[in-house]
Amino acid sequence: MADKMTSQKPDAETTSAARKTAFEASAAGQGAAPMQDFDFKKMFDEMKLPQMPDVEAVLGAHRRNLEALSEANRLALEGAQTVARRHMEIMQATMSGLTQTLREIAATDTPNERAAKHAELLKQAYENAVCNTRELGDLIQKSHAEAMEKLNRRFSEAMTEMQSALKK
Repeated sequence: MADKMTSQKPDAETTSAARKTAFEASAAGQGAAPMQDFDFKKMFDEMKLPQMPDVEAVLGAHRRNLEALSEANRLALEGAQTVARRHMEIMQATMSGLTQTLREIAATDTPNERAAKHAELLKQAYENAVCNTRELGDLIQKSHAEAMEKLNRRFSEAMTEMQSALKK
């Protein structure tokens, strides 16, 4: 049984001789040489590879994108600062108004006058709060609209640039 296993394995000399014979046949033009007539240059010339993009144009587009993003961030920050400033002004006006209101309430003599004054001041405070909230909301909306308009304009420009680049 051991003799059968060893007899099935080709020895090194037989394998080497077979390789040498195949190589010589191939070099002499005999036998199968499937890649001999294959023209790699022709294959690569016929391939439709995409053109390399203009690196300067790509970098310029990215630079303009970053500039637009920076500008939108600047507009958003300025808007947030405006809202915070106005909110502080409203708070200061509310506090000074509250001080004045407390003095007026303390100066009234009768409970009926105080109740009427409370109702009037409550109505005025509610109207002021609604007005101030609307004003702050408008400031926020304006700030966001300016920033988004800047980004939308750049996006539109980028799409136009991409279309013209693809047509080349």
